[in-house]
Amino acid sequence: MTQATGSAGAIRRTAGTVAAMLAATALLGGCGLTSDPAATPGGGPAASPTSSPKEKLLDAVPDGSEGPFRFSGKDASSDLSGRIDPESKAFEINTAMAPDKDGITAKMSFLVVEEKLWMKAKFSGHPGLPKFPDKWMALDRSKLTDGNGVPTYDGADQGNAGPLLEAATEVTEQGTGEYAGFIDVTSGNAAQALEDGEAAALGEAGKRVPFTAVVGPDGHLTSLVLEIPAAGKRKAYRYTVAYTGFGSTPKITAPTGAAATKAPALAYELLNS
Repeated sequence: MTQATGSAGAIRRTAGTVAAMLAATALLGGCGLTSDPAATPGGGPAASPTSSPKEKLLDAVPDGSEGPFRFSGKDASSDLSGRIDPESKAFEINTAMAPDKDGITAKMSFLVVEEKLWMKAKFSGHPGLPKFPDKWMALDRSKLTDGNGVPTYDGADQGNAGPLLEAATEVTEQGTGEYAGFIDVTSGNAAQALEDGEAAALGEAGKRVPFTAVVGPDGHLTSLVLEIPAAGKRKAYRYTVAYTGFGSTPKITAPTGAAATKAPALAYELLNS
């Protein structure tokens, strides 16, 4: 079984949402201007002994049969973590953004259970910033002007490991569960994993980006690290994805009672800015 390429996943989409909300918050505060591939019975990937190193890596990418697990990811501008529960078509994603040019910081979380969506938000660093309840705020997707701008569950591989590894041009197995090689991040779905325009800006250097990956003893991909080179004014950085906690992560359920509330109008104002 080969992990199918999918959409850009949650990491880049959520980062864009938070960045847009930070910009809107500065203005309001007067601070200046894919569906899953077929699951493997038994919940564990089973690569053939004769599989190539690339096929082994793709077989290890989460496909929805693993049960709940934890993830973290980092790209050029965001650092996220959370949980994924494929059986419930649910995930929780959390991020904290560094201070922007106005000194405003943001901590945000999104919770998705099938089509339902909740959000938490906290802004600090400047007087007069919007304040939200410290509860899961239920959002009505029909009130959002850009439904693609907020997280949706589109598969277990929310860190885009599958699309990136599908674009690998060289893969070697360096030891038990340890892999290295090169990825063409300018091609196909791999380019969508990066920020808009970033793959094109890399030019020829983007066609041979070094990566390392680790597959755990249980056959699950636990980490993927790409060494993205500098391009223009953007410094070199590491694009990282980690999948952990297989078999020990609790299931995700919808928040109820005192843990949840309806999102106020201000939340929609920020998201729709």
